Amino acid sequence: MKVIPISAVHLPSQAPVQPLHLPAGATLSDQFGRGLRDLRISITDRCNFRCVYCMPREVFGDDYAFLPRTALLSFEEITRLARIFASRGVQKIRLTGGEPLLRKGVEKLVAMLAEIPGLELTLTTNGVLLPKLAGPLRRAGLHRLTVSLDSLDDPVFRRMNDANVPVADVLRGIDVADAAGFAPIKINMVVQRGMNDDGIVAMARQFRGTGHIVRFIEFMDVGTSNGWNLQEVVPSQEVVDRISAEFPLVSLEPGYTGEVAERWAYADGHGEIGVISSVTQAFCGTCTRLRLSTEGQLFTCLFAEQGHDLRSVLRGGGSDEELDARIAGVWAARTDRYSALRTAQTSELRRKIEMSYIGG
Repeated sequence: MKVIPISAVHLPSQAPVQPLHLPAGATLSDQFGRGLRDLRISITDRCNFRCVYCMPREVFGDDYAFLPRTALLSFEEITRLARIFASRGVQKIRLTGGEPLLRKGVEKLVAMLAEIPGLELTLTTNGVLLPKLAGPLRRAGLHRLTVSLDSLDDPVFRRMNDANVPVADVLRGIDVADAAGFAPIKINMVVQRGMNDDGIVAMARQFRGTGHIVRFIEFMDVGTSNGWNLQEVVPSQEVVDRISAEFPLVSLEPGYTGEVAERWAYADGHGEIGVISSVTQAFCGTCTRLRLSTEGQLFTCLFAEQGHDLRSVLRGGGSDEELDARIAGVWAARTDRYSALRTAQTSELRRKIEMSYIGG
């Protein structure tokens, strides 16, 4: 695995964005020739966890002022935008949060999106509400699930989610989702040195042979509230080495262009794992993602400082053509490659949007 050196560089400022009128169905490309394929939609900023790397309690306490319901995009507004994005080449939509299962009637939104031809629908959740909602989501047309699970050690997990939620609740959610037909399920583990990295092999062992795929994610400097420190990053190569020492691994080819996870298979055929190296091995060069916040701000990068307002166009009587031109203009002006330019100093100086607001 090639490691990108941490060098002293400056981030470019965001270029002014002008609406871009293109023929219907024309392929979109940004300033680096990257096409648009994926859209992540945050449907709520609320969460029932206070994970230390996402919504630390000292910042997002129990009395934190979340967005009022009227500020959130309605299901009809989300679906309208999704149709426009699909017409411009988006093939996959991932629903995120906060915790998306806290949004009342989320299965109705899934059913509405499922009517758009050619879309793969996925959702990322902490899994606690899956025993109630896995079945309805599957019947509504959701294709795949990703569940966040940062440790199998109960005290460590409770400390990381800071909501006193036991591991057993998430494991039960995974089991119910499996029974509902969501297989394979992807299990995301954010690895933080000194916090949960001693459980890497145990996590691999837990899901080895089940058909589910664990993805180990380097601790990232998303937002400004999680106290990110480069010394707490466990490089993906170290994760691979630790697992391979007990269960030998062989490298796999990417499943598709722009896949963020590097794939590794167990040499004995008992499944695979993934590693997401957003700090040590930037994948900006093949990034095909846009992110839509719960109140209709469009972000061109997970590490963005500002968004582009679509809600005002939606609620101001704007036509689909106007929305399409705005979206095309945002993508055409896109120059983001934060992970390729990251330095420890950069992460401290930039005020980036919080993960709980934009989704992962």
